[in-house]
Amino acid sequence: MIVLGIESSCDETGLALYDTEHGLLAHALHSQIAMHQEYGGVVPELASRDHIRRALPLLTEVLTQAKLDKHQIDAIAYTQGPGLAGALLVGASVACGLALALDKPVIGIHHLEGHLLSPLLASQPPQFPFIALLVSGGHTQLMRVDGVGQYKLLGETLDDAAGEAFDKSAKLLGLTYPGGPAISRLAEFGDPAAYKLPRPMLHSKDLNFSFSGLKTAVLTVVKNHNTDICEQDKANIARGFVDALVDVLVAKSMTALKEQGLKRLVIAGGVGANQQLRTALNAAAAKRRYQVFYPELEFCTDNGAMIAFAGAMRLQQNPALATREYGFNVRPRWPLHELQT
Repeated sequence: MIVLGIESSCDETGLALYDTEHGLLAHALHSQIAMHQEYGGVVPELASRDHIRRALPLLTEVLTQAKLDKHQIDAIAYTQGPGLAGALLVGASVACGLALALDKPVIGIHHLEGHLLSPLLASQPPQFPFIALLVSGGHTQLMRVDGVGQYKLLGETLDDAAGEAFDKSAKLLGLTYPGGPAISRLAEFGDPAAYKLPRPMLHSKDLNFSFSGLKTAVLTVVKNHNTDICEQDKANIARGFVDALVDVLVAKSMTALKEQGLKRLVIAGGVGANQQLRTALNAAAAKRRYQVFYPELEFCTDNGAMIAFAGAMRLQQNPALATREYGFNVRPRWPLHELQT
C-alpha cells in the first residue's frame, strides 16, 4: 500500500510517499522560515497562502523522486489537526480534492501522532512499549506508548511549551526567528556558572512541566542590564536558560521511565533536534541503562513523511478508517487523548 502524506499544520509544507512494503519512497519539504523572519514569528494568513502555492509542485516532486504516477497512490493521509486553522484547511482541501479526482480513500491524521511515530522511520526503530517525550513549539508532553493508537498521557506543560519558551527567550535576547536554534547556538559560548536560572517544577511530585517562570526569569535578567548587554552576557543568559530547561526535561523523562518500569525513551518534535538536550538525555540514560531513540534530524520538525507513515500504520491496523466521503473538517485544537483508536 502506497500512502501520500500531506503536512500543513503551521509553516512547513511537507509531502511524502510511504510504501508499507518498501518504506519511505520520497519526501519533499518547503519551510517558510525566510518569509516569516521579518515578522519575528509565523503570520497565519501568509502561511496559508504559501501552502497553496507549494502543495502541488511538491506533489510533482515526490512523484518524480519515487518514479510513480499519481494513480499508483492507494490512499492519502493529511494533517487534520492540531495547528493553524487556515493552514490545516489547505492541506485538507488538497488531500480531499486529489482523492476525489483519483477515487482514492483519505484519512485525517493527528499531528502529534505523526511526531510520536516518526522515530519508527529510523533504520533501528524502538520497539513498543516506550515512553515518549513530545517536545515542540506548541506541546510538551510525556506519554506512555504501548502501540499505534495506544497512548496514555503521563504529564504535560501547564503553560508554555518548551519550544515556545525557546522562541520567546531568544526574542528577549534580540535573536532572529526561529529562536530555538539561535539561542542554542549562542549558549555554546556561554558560561554555565554565570546565571543559575530556576528549574520550574523540577522537584514536583508529578510529571507536569511549567516554563513560563523560566521565561520570566530571562526577562528579569535582561531588564536588569537595561540596554547595556554585551554579546558575552547574552551567551551566558542563553546558557543558563538552555541548561535549566534541559535539566527539567531530562529529570522528568527519567522519572517517567522509572515509574512506568520501561527502559526505552523516544524523543519527538522539533526540540528533539536540540544537541544540548540530546547530549544530556544520552548521558542520563546511559547511567541507568536506558535506551534513547530520536527521529532522523530531517524528521524532527514538521514533515510529510511522518504523516504518510502514521496514515499507513493506521490503515494497516484498521482499513475502515479510510473514507471516500470527501467533505472535510479540521481540528485546530485536538488533545491527543481524544484520538480514536
